[in-house]
Amino acid sequence: ISHHTELYTSIPRTCLPIVYHPDYNITFMGLEKLHPFDAGKWGKVIHFLKEEHFITDGNIVEAREATEEDLLVVHTKRYLNRLKWSLVVATITEIPPLLFLPNFLVQRKVLRPLRTQTGGTIMAGKLAVDRGWAINVGGGFHHCSSDRGGGFCAFADITLAIKFLFERVEGISRATIIDLDAHQGNGHERDFLDDRRVFIMDVYNRYIYPGDGYAKRAIKRKVELDWGTEDSEYLQKVELHCEGALNEVQPDIIVYNAGTDILDGDPLGGLSISPQGIVNRDEIVFRAATRRGIPILMVTSGGYQKKTARIIADSILNLHRQGLIGAEALEGEGSSSLVTSMMCSSGSVGSTFTAV
Repeated sequence: ISHHTELYTSIPRTCLPIVYHPDYNITFMGLEKLHPFDAGKWGKVIHFLKEEHFITDGNIVEAREATEEDLLVVHTKRYLNRLKWSLVVATITEIPPLLFLPNFLVQRKVLRPLRTQTGGTIMAGKLAVDRGWAINVGGGFHHCSSDRGGGFCAFADITLAIKFLFERVEGISRATIIDLDAHQGNGHERDFLDDRRVFIMDVYNRYIYPGDGYAKRAIKRKVELDWGTEDSEYLQKVELHCEGALNEVQPDIIVYNAGTDILDGDPLGGLSISPQGIVNRDEIVFRAATRRGIPILMVTSGGYQKKTARIIADSILNLHRQGLIGAEALEGEGSSSLVTSMMCSSGSVGSTFTAV
């Protein structure tokens, strides 16, 4: 029997299946600036989407933090206990100064945001099945597996979202992960190495972290890119292999890891894709899913430049313009934004959504 979880509570149709919480952002007396990661990028994406009047505080879904019980669906108790050591978290997140902080601060300032994003991915999995699509503005921690973190990834949100669906949702028995972050997604690959229900396609720079040969055996469609790969070659490969992967196995859910570290100039990704190339890539993946009627869950994953947030927002706006994600449920709804706001946010009745 599955444990009780708050992550699968029902969400009214008036909410767009876009999941976020202000707690996603890591702010820590400037310490976050020591990582090449823009640790406030998630809030910036939301800011841009509000500015374009695509979303309001009231009509997106407020993420809840994954509890220890939720995390234990995939993670070992031993791994979760190791996160109680600041050194371990400093190593996983690649923010060395965390080493000197008491763990209660590390829990509150670093792990809580990551746990909330993880809860968001699990919630978005259910929403995707209910609505046909969902976007967690955070998540995509694809280097973390059940017993090992790394590369800024402390929780295995992709594995968790899929396992929750398999355990709790009737009719979901096959999943396809399309991982288009610049890095190999060795976390979910290790977790699903021997699981026939999960088909993994991974397109990544072959020369960079993590170079996990063991995990590569889990990849059913492996596309290894060279340094400096540009739009035309990249988009051709993405389209060819997306179509191929979905023709080979028609899944019940697609988890799309939409890392933006493929962007030209990214200090870690080593590829040369333009902002428009990223927008086109996301459209290719959503078109492939929509055409086949397969629910798709998108997570934002890696992307280490200040301009990344704008590109993610532009891509989401483009998906909407193309009719690939819709506000269908919102049109013709007479409900006031206050009522909606109370219903989309996760707390009890009367809770309000905190502004970014």
